[in-house]
Amino acid sequence: MSERAPSWVEPVMRTGYTARGIVYILTGVLALLAAWRGGQAEDQSGAMQTLLDEPFGRPMLWAIALGLFCYAIWRIICSVMDLEDSGTDAKGLIGRSAQMASGLINGALGVSVASIAMGGGSSGDSGKESMVSKLLSMPFGQWLVGIVGLIVVCAGAYHIYKGYKEKYREHLRWTPWLEKLSQPARFGVMAHGVVIVMFGVFFIFAAINADPNQAGGLQQAFEVVRGAAFGRILLGALALGMIGFGLYCWVEATCRILPTRPHDGVQTMAQKLRNKANEATA
Repeated sequence: MSERAPSWVEPVMRTGYTARGIVYILTGVLALLAAWRGGQAEDQSGAMQTLLDEPFGRPMLWAIALGLFCYAIWRIICSVMDLEDSGTDAKGLIGRSAQMASGLINGALGVSVASIAMGGGSSGDSGKESMVSKLLSMPFGQWLVGIVGLIVVCAGAYHIYKGYKEKYREHLRWTPWLEKLSQPARFGVMAHGVVIVMFGVFFIFAAINADPNQAGGLQQAFEVVRGAAFGRILLGALALGMIGFGLYCWVEATCRILPTRPHDGVQTMAQKLRNKANEATA
């Protein structure tokens, strides 16, 4: 068995997933309240801003920022060292590129949360708009932004497929309570995929119209959903999806198995279900 993953990677990984779960659950709860009561749904940075005035809010923000930095380190190291055995073929390289992108995005979110903890504001979607503006100013800039948008759409579509087929079961250690969270986690992964697809579409529109202001993020996704027919119902469903994805992150924090770390004798959720199916047909 390959043991390329250093021993410190697992605690960093689990800390990162825990913090990420907190961010998505808080974001989802606030979006659900917005759908129920009316008002604007906040993105992740906006959700973190609400903690600032709460008791112990500032220490909590620092803890979340540290956790997001841990998640960023985990994804970047995972990509560079191929800790999930993705491989070096085209599919593997695409997966590892997505891991790197996820690390950089969550690192930027960690910087935003740390800025809020220090009493500063959050740039929200303006960071994406600034990046897109720089890309558009480059030679073939519209093509670059469009390609990024297509890659993001494909990544979102994969998340929807991953959730629908429950592919994540292959790297989760089986525990009795895990089956109870299976469906909320599945719904959460699929909802997260829908949001990622929307991000990609925003980038594509920004490329077509050469307008960086159209390259929005989660808050713009909430606004688009809210403005659709039955918008409050759809926003509520998307909010529940964000909460489900937060629960999924916590499942990852406690049950994820790294193929490049020793785990002899550990049964994954997928193996458990296959054994049950074989016993039923025997």
